[in-house]
Order: sequence, then structure tokens, then C-alpha cells
Amino acid sequence: MKFSMSRRTVVTTALSVCTCSSLIRFQPARAAEQETFFCPPCDCALDEQTFQAPGRCPDCGMILKPVKEQNLGFEPHHLPAGAGHFQISGGIGRENRRITVHYYKPTGFTPESRILVVIPGAGRNSDDYRNAWLEVAARKSVLVAALGYPEEAYDFAAYQMGGVVKDLKLNNPNFVSTGPNARILRLKDEDIQMNPEPDSNNWIFSDFDRTFDLLARITGSKRTGYDIFGHSAGGQILHRLALFHPGSKANRIVAANAGFYTLPAFSTPPPSGMAGTGILKEQLSEILSNQLTILLGEEDNSDTAGGTLLHTPMIDKQGKNRLARGRNFFRTGLSLAEKQTTRFGWKLQTVPLAGHDFVRMTEAAAQLLYE
Repeated sequence: MKFSMSRRTVVTTALSVCTCSSLIRFQPARAAEQETFFCPPCDCALDEQTFQAPGRCPDCGMILKPVKEQNLGFEPHHLPAGAGHFQISGGIGRENRRITVHYYKPTGFTPESRILVVIPGAGRNSDDYRNAWLEVAARKSVLVAALGYPEEAYDFAAYQMGGVVKDLKLNNPNFVSTGPNARILRLKDEDIQMNPEPDSNNWIFSDFDRTFDLLARITGSKRTGYDIFGHSAGGQILHRLALFHPGSKANRIVAANAGFYTLPAFSTPPPSGMAGTGILKEQLSEILSNQLTILLGEEDNSDTAGGTLLHTPMIDKQGKNRLARGRNFFRTGLSLAEKQTTRFGWKLQTVPLAGHDFVRMTEAAAQLLYE
């Protein structure tokens, strides 16, 4: 059976098809949902009021939180713009453990944008640490990812010490409150029992590269390395990253307000030295050439500054407070570099009017890295 159409019918049909195709092809994309942020409940005049941009509450000064938090599940294949979180597995031999990654991807992110990994303090509050970076991240188009290690799976040895020790026992601990949100822990050196962990698979430092690799893959980033910032316990971890994993993909390491330090000493075991960990003297030049910044609050100089500060006779030789200990660590590295006549990449920077406040130290780190 023949099917025929008039010339007019053919032209009309063709125009209809073209018009429909044009509507489909050129229909403008739906505008992205406007990000909003709010002041956390604090009884200020702007309590829970929403804002169109990240930053601080104009009334109380608290860091604003994102209204919408996207849960992407386990190791996602796509990273939408805005704030959210997902989980990744632990490293080799720790695959059953989970690390929560609180991220923020600004709408202006491009494949050339920088990527920042953040390591929280002892509170493991990765959401708060991410939120402290929101304003800079949005303004500078930096992708931020803060890692939350659960305390029940990562104790002091696995977290603050980076896993470079094992079988940790603290005998006869003496905790003393020294002020609001501040306390000290006094121990005799012999009351600290630990063994070096020479198997680097049990260290957490490779987690940072794995996180970066995942973020780069799912965002199409062209970056080959990342920046990393850690405060307090996170500062302890990151100066140890420079010592024990100097070949990481971290371009710039900022370790802020660490409680105490492992020194590049190969005859002294942890926690004060590196003996027995598998790190060799031949690696010292690579360690000292790292772009490591020791960032210190000038008022983080007493037992009342905040956080928990460990005192033992051996550790107190580094200094009686975080400011003194950080300066001692830097001087130790500088002295070794001069003796080795090797390149010295470490920097020391102090922050006036700053104590143990992670928000203030975040602002200083942001100025250092991105302003």
C-alpha cells in the first residue's frame, strides 16, 4: 500500500520536526540551586538565619554552616557542587574501616583549581574544619576535603602518631584541667609504652594521596598534587607526614599548633625520634626538602591555651608549650640541613594574637596558601 503526502504536508511536518528539535537542543539549562548558609543555634540575633554566601555570622562571628549537606555514600563516582560528605575505606589491611570525607566543591571549580585536604584535631570534627574553609574555598575556587577518622577505630597511636607506633599504653595518666577547654596530661617517660611500626602499610599517610586521587578522578582535575592543612592533632600528623612519607603528592604541607614533635633523630625511638620505623638516614635530604610550614599561634604558649598538652621529662626538652616546641622542631631541621649542606624547604611562621583556635589558624593558613 502506498502512503503519500502533499508537498504542503511534507513541508509542515519537516518544520514541526525542526522546531521541536530546536526546542530540545537549545532549551536553556535549569539554573543551579542557590547555595545557602546559616548561623548555628547560639541565641544570637541572627540565630539560624540564612545567608547567600559563606563566612561568619555578622552578629556572633560564628562560622556559617551550609544548609544543604549531600550524602554521597561510599567512594562516589561524581562530586556535585556544594557541601557534602562520603566515605572511603582505610588503607591496606584496614579496608573494613571507614573514613568520612566532608567536602566542599565551589561552583567555580575547574580542572585547574587547587585541591586542599584538611586533617582535624583530636575532636575529629571534619565538618567543622571544612566549614572554616568555606569562604576562602568559594572565593578562590578551591576544592576542600576534610578527613574524619573515627576515634573507636583510630586511637592516639593510629591517629596523632600517624600509625608509626603500635601497642601503645599510657600508664598512670594524670589529667589536670587548666582552663576552659584546656587540660594537661602528665606522665613519666617510662609510663609511655609503645613499639615502632616498621610496616608503612599501617601508617595513615597514604590515605591523603588516595583521597586526592579519588577527588581528581571524579572531578576531572588536572592537578598532580594537593595542599594539606592540619591543626593540633592534625598538626602532629602532618609534620610526621613530612618525616615518614616525604614522597607524597602533597605539594605544600601546613602543620599548625602540634602538641609535640617527632624529631628527625635516627638513634632515638618514637615518640621523640624515628629509630626502628624503617626510615633511613639516606632519606634525610628528601625529608628536609619538603615544603613544610610550621604554623604557630604566638599565644599558644601556656598550659591554659586550649586542647590537651602532654608533659613528660623527655618531651619537655622540646619546650614547655606548643610555641616553644614548634620553634625547636624547626631549628632542629635547619641545623641538620646546614650540617648536610642540603636544600631546606621548611618554613616557620607565627600568628600574632592567636592561641589554640583552629578557626584563627585556618585563616592564617588560608592567607599563606591562597592570598
